[in-house]
Amino acid sequence: MHKLLTIDDSKTIRLILARAFKEYDCALIEAANGEEGLKAAAEQKPDLIILDITMPTMDGIQMLTQLRATGDQTPVIMLTAEGGASSVEKAQHLGVSDYIAKPFQNEALVAKVQKVLPLARKA
Repeated sequence: MHKLLTIDDSKTIRLILARAFKEYDCALIEAANGEEGLKAAAEQKPDLIILDITMPTMDGIQMLTQLRATGDQTPVIMLTAEGGASSVEKAQHLGVSDYIAKPFQNEALVAKVQKVLPLARKA
């Protein structure tokens, strides 16, 4: 079973993500900001991280920078309402696997995850 770490300050987005992946054989771990996300990534060793950019405490770019500095190469999909070119460039420089803008269709997000991490549907 794959582990997905979702990091977003919006509880609503985390619930939408949980619903999007409920049909798949995977465990979802949630974090509300970059600090919680770094801790969860270190403790849980997820197979994939879905990471928001704009968050309080520590944003997604700061978190990803710190994560990569530890040598962690877990695949990351950036999920954000911020479509600015500078954020996209920073994320690409840090080696993200993909990028999806809010609002998003669950099917589109699942398809992007499937490209990185094949998920099996629950029996």
